[in-house]
Amino acid sequence: MSNAKLERARGTRDFAAEGALLRQQIVSTLRSVFELYGYNPLETPIVERFDTLASKYAGGEEILKETFRLTDQGGRELGLRYDLTVPMCRFIATNPNLKMPFKRYQLGEVFRDGPLKTGRYREFMQCDVDVVGVKSMAADAEMVEIAQDVFRKLQLSVIIKVNNRKLLNGILAAAGIKSEKAETTILTLDKLEKLGQAAVEKELEGKGTSAAAAKKLMLLMALKGGNSEKLQKLGKELGGEGKEGIAELRQMLESLEEKGNVEFDPSLARGLAYYTGSVFEVFLKNSEIKSAIAAGGRYDKMIGNFVGSEREYPAVGISFGLDIIDDVLGMTAKEKKKTTTAAYIIPIKIAAAEASKVAKQLRQKGISTDIDMNGRDVKRNLEYVAASGIPYAVLVGGKELRENRITLRNMKTGKEESVTLAEATAALQKA
Repeated sequence: MSNAKLERARGTRDFAAEGALLRQQIVSTLRSVFELYGYNPLETPIVERFDTLASKYAGGEEILKETFRLTDQGGRELGLRYDLTVPMCRFIATNPNLKMPFKRYQLGEVFRDGPLKTGRYREFMQCDVDVVGVKSMAADAEMVEIAQDVFRKLQLSVIIKVNNRKLLNGILAAAGIKSEKAETTILTLDKLEKLGQAAVEKELEGKGTSAAAAKKLMLLMALKGGNSEKLQKLGKELGGEGKEGIAELRQMLESLEEKGNVEFDPSLARGLAYYTGSVFEVFLKNSEIKSAIAAGGRYDKMIGNFVGSEREYPAVGISFGLDIIDDVLGMTAKEKKKTTTAAYIIPIKIAAAEASKVAKQLRQKGISTDIDMNGRDVKRNLEYVAASGIPYAVLVGGKELRENRITLRNMKTGKEESVTLAEATAALQKA
């Protein structure tokens, strides 16, 4: 096969050491925060039955258009998962004896055959955290707090936009939009930031919404002021379900200790059909990347619908986009880690077995250690160490072994020291 044919599938990426290490750092940060809040890991298959993914209680028609479909040798219709929420709901539905509340996190690849752009791929990793079995808005607030902690640790400045689907339904009703048009209207509203008010009004009218209703809707979406002020203004306009959404949103906001980067946005829609209450999206401040880097919400009906019973499964979660976060940190990081290796042993005219003893002792102390196996001279080895980004070279010759010492070279400063193995170990452990 010629190299010209050895191409990756569109919308996928390879990650060499430098990129993979950055991703591992992000994953480690996410996992540590999730576990800090008492969440446990869950793993589910990449391939699901297509009827599960296509369920009317799952992601809706828009996301189904982007689902990769396949058939196994038995003729069964399957699909690649497009998120981690639907598989989790299927897991809970098929494990009725799970203790509640069920708090889980999952990090895994998902697939969508959608348009490509910066930060958006066809194979990407989602990092989800969800709690099932809690009605209280304290759980919704916890999702926002998890996001705040994650991005604080990643040193990214963000704004977290929040809304409530009940409140949004109330706004649609106040604007005169009929309930049967709610889902298509919400999908259009989801484009507001990208397309602008005029384009959204035009699209709404194209879908059968009257000009007056579209105009009233845009006025309610464009309310100014702080979170409390906007909620107060909407409270005068909305009734029924809308007021219920306002009350829930107020409870969630009041539960947050840190509110400075949390903004109530009545136009925030979240296109997925399964959301029933709070919704939230996280955006970078002052960045070229305008897409959300984390998003989620409350979906109280999905699991019960999957189970096919009247038992309630209140649920709320948030998903972090590893790939887009990776893109951001890749662009902004001043110095990127290129290797896991801390020390590289360069044997100088000694048997490989003798040099390997030194490597073994360092590894026993928890120091990631590599060793020259090609018998190259010192100059070529040092060039390799420098190019690989390995912080220290360990030069070991006959004289050093007789004196129970090694030469430790700091590759950043070029400084060399003759030290004992214990001294070298202490220095490397601090590095």
